[in-house]
Amino acid sequence: MHAGLAADHRRVGAFLVAVDANRATKGFSLKDQLFNEGKVRYLAGLFGGALEADAFVRDVMARLLELELKARIVHISEVLAVHLPDDFAEATSVLEAALPPPLDPSKSDDDFGDFIFSPLGAYVAKHGLARLDISLPLLKEMTKRFSVEFDIRHFLNAEPEATMLALTAWAQDENYHVRRLVSEGTRPMLPWGVKVGLSIEEPMALLDVLHADETRYVTRSVANHLNDITKKDPELVLEALARWKVAGKQAADELDWMTRHALRTLVKKGHTGALEMLGYRSAPQISAEMEFSPLVAIGEVGQLELVIQASQDESLMVDYVIEFVKANGQRRPKVFKLKKLDIKAGERVMLTKNHRFLKDATTFKHFPGRQRVYMQINGQKFGEQEFDLT
Repeated sequence: MHAGLAADHRRVGAFLVAVDANRATKGFSLKDQLFNEGKVRYLAGLFGGALEADAFVRDVMARLLELELKARIVHISEVLAVHLPDDFAEATSVLEAALPPPLDPSKSDDDFGDFIFSPLGAYVAKHGLARLDISLPLLKEMTKRFSVEFDIRHFLNAEPEATMLALTAWAQDENYHVRRLVSEGTRPMLPWGVKVGLSIEEPMALLDVLHADETRYVTRSVANHLNDITKKDPELVLEALARWKVAGKQAADELDWMTRHALRTLVKKGHTGALEMLGYRSAPQISAEMEFSPLVAIGEVGQLELVIQASQDESLMVDYVIEFVKANGQRRPKVFKLKKLDIKAGERVMLTKNHRFLKDATTFKHFPGRQRVYMQINGQKFGEQEFDLT
């Protein structure tokens, strides 16, 4: 394996953009690593004599290599449907018997499983919405081998009450993959997942349970779930985090980590409540000056110089914001992290940062014109100035 399937999972987000645009990334193809003839033969072999392995592999490989990553999952699930019994109950019995042993229960993080099992969940989501009595227990077993976070969302939309009832029980399950599914599957903005009809408040009772989980795999999902919510209702998240701190059910260090991770989007936006929860006063007693290169060419580096002086002890979250000119001539701000620092009364701190304006980047295009840059310290704007990008 290239660097382990857990690492593969972390690369999926960035890679899917390139996959959908049919780009190559230095000869490495995630779709070919995750879904190839060897993987398909491995999957077929798990079924034993319940399906004709050679025919299954032949039918999958007939189109697999021409497809992009997400389409490969759908394609394998469709071929699987052809080779399984027509009766859903019989088919799911075959599927369950083919499942390998669960992932190592002694681990607590970064054990996502093998992507080749993702078509199994896709099959259940497409064919099993009318049989929750069969489908939900099977998805629970499947997620112990590979997360079914995308598939459970179809059930939340089709049968929200029954599915939420199952998830409520699963939040207390002994297997941490099942517990993580409860948070991940109900996220308001799960990347590449279908939108669910739940309100953002409905899963909060589940998160109240899961926030105290002993595994980082689960608490990371809870933090990501909260970060999703901050984009619609920041106060709901701040209230939950404050409530959890008072409850004291989670270790202080872990809850601190969750809080920082959950509030990361709000921090970038300079949200006062989020910054204050993290210990950064919204009105720091400081003076701050900034200089930036007045003229920079695309492909070159502009230098940022900051001088900060405090009149009292302060904890500072120092970012800088560049308002880039877009194709339509309007500006759009982008926040860049710079430094967290504790400064004493009377102390003077100098910071420098080189910012490269990449040329021919695949994910961001620069346009010449008058740009704007400023410091964002504890959410407040300092030292605004304009510069020309040529």
